[in-house]
Amino acid sequence: MGKRAVLLFAGQGAQKVGMGRDLAESNAGIRDLFEKADATLGFELSQVMFDGPMEELTRTSRCQPALYLHGLACLDLLKARVPDLEIAGVAGLSLGEFTAHAAAGTFDFETGLSLVAQRGQFMEEATNEVEGTMAAMIGGDDAGVKTLAEASGVDVANYNAPGQTVLSGTKEGIAKAIENAKAHGVKMAKELSVAGAYHSRLMQKAQDKLAAVLQATAMSEPTVPVVCNVEAREVSEAGEIRDTLERQVTGSVRWAPSMQAFLEKGEKTFIELGPGGVLAGLMRRIDREATVHVVEDQASLDKAVEALA
Repeated sequence: MGKRAVLLFAGQGAQKVGMGRDLAESNAGIRDLFEKADATLGFELSQVMFDGPMEELTRTSRCQPALYLHGLACLDLLKARVPDLEIAGVAGLSLGEFTAHAAAGTFDFETGLSLVAQRGQFMEEATNEVEGTMAAMIGGDDAGVKTLAEASGVDVANYNAPGQTVLSGTKEGIAKAIENAKAHGVKMAKELSVAGAYHSRLMQKAQDKLAAVLQATAMSEPTVPVVCNVEAREVSEAGEIRDTLERQVTGSVRWAPSMQAFLEKGEKTFIELGPGGVLAGLMRRIDREATVHVVEDQASLDKAVEALA
């Protein structure tokens, strides 16, 4: 197997207590990175990551910078162990797109950390103002689910994989969508345990606040291809990067088409950097011939390094 791979970064919901602990304990450089993050944020994010409680780590304002930090820590260690790894491109699911841009050099570590911390805070504020929720739609096609969303007054938050989409909106709208799901070809509809209606019109205030922050943030041209969520295509110019990161807050995460953009270029090896292996699971539904290595702790890092040798 060649040492060429597309890097994928986890999104909100993948977090778990203990994430990053063994990486920091075994590597001085990673300890320094965690300390830098704590100092930049002004609170001990690392302690929340290592010790929880889960309720605190799950807060949008905590889990977004936590996943960003963890993903880049995993990447630093992977690069040190596989110095000749050729990065064919990067992408990240929702929050993970910011981590992908940091990995591609669009902005530096501290700038990205500040961005995701503010994004998380803005989204947490929005969820506290408007009561919303999300629901997974299993089975059925994208067109049918989109029609269902429109009829229910909600939005399609995620096109995760064939037969796996997520709707987002008001509690009433999501309840209506679940009730009418089978009539639109959906085999199973289930409300998710989430704090709010992410990637829906209910996040408009958060998007507006983030837009102002993004406009004031310097962006460089990425050193490797970055595929954005909202359009499932490569973005490289500063203006379009700001625009797509902004629109992503209320827009649909087009994950399956984003992965197809890489697959159509012949990329078959991917490395998921972050806890849980969620993206690896989605890839099995998108393309069973693709290989996804997951790096989230020391053991999985060792396994990925061996596979890439």
